[in-house]
Order: sequence, then structure tokens, then C-alpha cells
Amino acid sequence: MPVTTPLPLGAAPLTLEAIAEVARRDRPVTIADDARATMATARASIDQVVAEGDRARAVYGVNTGFGALAEVRISADQVRQLQVNLVRSHAAGVGEPLPRDATRAMMLLRAAVLATGRSGARPAVADQLCAMLAAGVHPLIPRRGSVGASGDLAPLAHLALGLIGEGEVEHRGQRQPAAAALAAAGLAPMPLEAKEGLTLLNGTQHMTAIGALTVLDAEDTCRIADLAGAMSLEALKGTVAAFDERVVGARPHPGQVAVAAGLRALLAGSAIAESHADCGKVQDPYSLRCMPQVHGATRDALAYGRAVLEREANSSTDNPLVFAGGDMVSGGNFHGQPVALALDFACIAIAELANISERRVEQLVNPHLSSGLPPFLAPDSGLNSGFMIAQVTAAALVSENKVLCHPASVDSIPSSAGREDHVSMGAHAALKLAQVHDQVRMVLAIELLCAAQGLDLRRPLTSTKPLEAVHAVIRAKVPAMMTDRPLAPDIAAVRALIDDGSLVAAARAAGVSL
Repeated sequence: MPVTTPLPLGAAPLTLEAIAEVARRDRPVTIADDARATMATARASIDQVVAEGDRARAVYGVNTGFGALAEVRISADQVRQLQVNLVRSHAAGVGEPLPRDATRAMMLLRAAVLATGRSGARPAVADQLCAMLAAGVHPLIPRRGSVGASGDLAPLAHLALGLIGEGEVEHRGQRQPAAAALAAAGLAPMPLEAKEGLTLLNGTQHMTAIGALTVLDAEDTCRIADLAGAMSLEALKGTVAAFDERVVGARPHPGQVAVAAGLRALLAGSAIAESHADCGKVQDPYSLRCMPQVHGATRDALAYGRAVLEREANSSTDNPLVFAGGDMVSGGNFHGQPVALALDFACIAIAELANISERRVEQLVNPHLSSGLPPFLAPDSGLNSGFMIAQVTAAALVSENKVLCHPASVDSIPSSAGREDHVSMGAHAALKLAQVHDQVRMVLAIELLCAAQGLDLRRPLTSTKPLEAVHAVIRAKVPAMMTDRPLAPDIAAVRALIDDGSLVAAARAAGVSL
């Protein structure tokens, strides 16, 4: 549902949740009064340089060229054209446009940079971004073209094109020229004054937008991994003993402690566990026994990613920055290295949830490992292949993720005639993270299908109240597979239950806090 309470930029720090509300629930955005006043003060410093004309000192991006052309002085009567030329020339992105939510997050984050009052843009520029968000006018921003050096230059140039009425946008579900969409929304193209083209382009908002939304989603994916793992443990007649509070307390990483507590709650009161209490089995395989350690480490890595992304969302990433007293200082806050490293770490961490999940799927389908379950979870195996190829699909996704998890941030390539001689590749890190996360959820959907089938094959024994509730939600969409049928629709159906929150909601309704 939409969120109608406006988000005042500059009044309080942005959180990942606030970013998602604007990006996905169309929360309106405004500029807080204090932020507006700070912006006006900074703008006055820029206007003073412009008013001094050709006698003014050289200020990067105000009366000079850009990048390797920073030493080229621009005459006073060309400073406005300089900004338009910058936006047009840098709009060189390629590939499919970003999804709507990532585009809206970029627009919000760019407005937030302006609202810090250190960019020197007029408040009207931030207002234009807020108005476009409210009207649903979303610039079409190609996914690729940024190396994360002076920020995400090409993607942000495409964003800026929409503000000035050029390029294409999405409006009311239709792709159309920006000028037409602005007119339909009752808005006019924004003329750019000195420095404003530059201030719209310098920053990390492409990588930060994609990263913020994905890390927020990945936190939910951690809960799904715990549900899937607990259900698999039950189907495999595993034990909760390794999740003992004393064990995890002896190595108190926060994620490990939290996951173990959640697993104990999910697995309490199981008739399946009671049925094999005296089986003599000493230890479960690592994919079951070490869930707190593996799932928990992912949670801790994502917590680091959240901290970096929220810090970045509230930072001034422009260049040069304008400070009290009119000082304008060229620096490197646009460099994406802090975000790139965090996103690479998040990518590796979230991929581990699929790595261990696929191993649990193997435990379920392999008759040599599955504690009496039929081969490939097929009641009439041989005639039926059951979930044989579901495991293969999970293995294929896991293997692809291993390739994608190569850190983008260890790469660099010089650009702008060597002036930008070290770059972050943060945009690559963000795009890879989103792809890996998508595929992790597919692997978890496969595990949930297999684990649900395993519980069916343990009947009349029952699992715990929360796991039976999750099982019921799955079975409302996907019946047990007693004879072979195409599995792709079943995987898609469970994936949809992951995405809409139904599975976590079922466990919580049964009294478990995840």
C-alpha cells in the first residue's frame, strides 16, 4: 500500500526502509525547511562566482571544463551551456533500463545529496526531483555504463536528462519523451544554472540505490533460509542439539546467536524429532548442524552492508563541495569504493545461503543421505524421477553465483585521459548483487519444495506448529508430487510466496519471531 506521509529530506537520516517506501510504496518526498535554507546559502556562494564573471577564480565545474579538461577555463557567458552539454555528453549508458523501484531510489538519493546543502544547487532542482517522484515521471536509466569513479556518471546523466525535459521517461506505465511526460504531469523542464549539471552527476546513487533495495530484501531472504533449513532438518530427521544456547554463546557472533534462537523456536515441539530421539545418530552434516554459523555470518555481513549504505545515503557525494563561508573544495567523495566493497561482501555473503541450501537439497534427494526417504523424494522412484533435476537446477544457479561473486572492487581501469586513474566498479558490484540475490531466492524455493515433500513423506508424523503453518501455505499453492509433473511452475509459485512475505508471515502467526 502507498505511504502518504511525506518524507522530509534533511530532517532525519535516511534508512533503507525509508528508501524502500519511496521506491516501492510511492511515499512523497519534500525538502525540510532547514535543509532548504542551507541549500540557499551554498547557492549564494556559487552565484557570487558567476557574478564575478571572467574575473572570478577558477572553480571546478562552475567555470572550468570537467575531468581531464579541468584546466580549460569557460567564459562567463557559457556557464549555463556548459551544464547542459555535460548532461547530454555523459548520457552514454547502455542496456535495459533499471526497474522502476531502483530508478525512484536513485531520484530520492540524488535529492538527498542536494538537501545536505553542500552541493550548491538551487532548492528548485531538488524540488523538481520531488515533484517528478510525486507525479511518477521516471527517467529511463540504462543499467550499464558506470565504473564508479566520479560517481555513477552515465546513469545519473540519464536521470538528469529527464529533469531538463530530454531523453525518455516512464510515466503511467508508458515509455515516452521526457518533455511530453513533464507537460502531462504539469511540470516544466528544469533549466540548469552554474554547477547544477555537475551536481546532478557526481555521486554514487546508482550503486547505492540498487544496493540499498537488495540488501533490505536480502535481510528477509535470511529469514527464508532459516525456514527452509529448519524444514529440511525435520524432513531429514535431524537434531536441534547443535543449536544449544550454550554452544552458540561460546562464540557469540550476533548473527549466529540470532539464527540459533530462531531455529530453536521453529523446531520446538516436533513429533518427528520425538520419533527418533533414541536413534543413536551422533551428528548431522554441516549443512544442517552449521546453519547458525553460516546463516548467521551472512546476517552479520548484511548488517555491515546496511551500515555503509545508510551512511552513504546521508552523505555529500558531490564535487566540489561548498562549505560555510563560501569555501569550495574539490575532493573525492564521489568515489564508490566504500559502497563497492560493502556490496561485494554482501554478494559473497548472500550467495552462501544458496551454497548451503543446495547441499541440503542434495541431502533430501540422495537416498544414501536422506534417512529413509525415497530416491529423489519420488514415492515410485524409477518410474518417477521426482526432484532429481530440481537439485540440478539449484546446482546450476549456485555455480553461476560463484562466478558472479568475484569481487568487482578488485578491478580498476583508468578513464578520462588518466585523470580518473582508479575506479571502484561499484555499479558492477550492485548489479551482480541483485542478480545473485535473485538466484539465491530461486535455490531457496527449490529447497522449500523438496523439504515440504519430505515432510509429506514422513506422515503421519508431524512437524512443529510454525513449520506446519509454512507447509500449509506452500501446499495451498503447490500440491505434493506423487507422480512426475513439470516443476518449473511449482518453483515459480514458491518463489512468489517468498517474495510476497507469505511464508515468514505464516511462521510469525504461529508464534515465532524471525
